[in-house]
Amino acid sequence: MSKVMVSLPEDLLTAVDDEVRKRSTSRSAFLAAAARRELTRRDPDQLSAAILRSEERFRRAGSFEATALVRQDRDSRP
Repeated sequence: MSKVMVSLPEDLLTAVDDEVRKRSTSRSAFLAAAARRELTRRDPDQLSAAILRSEERFRRAGSFEATALVRQDRDSRP
């Protein structure tokens, strides 16, 4: 396992240490989990594009009455 030296602002390190104590873990484990989580996050540009596509689909869908859709679905069941 590799070791690294990082610099953190004092307030951030204090917050990390507080959380580490709450979780009964180590700084290394906490920071490794945070790094893994960050690395699996979607690219912000891709996420923004997906949101825009969804918003456009909703605009194209037009207006609808949710109650009517639920009733139609319920009534179409055998």
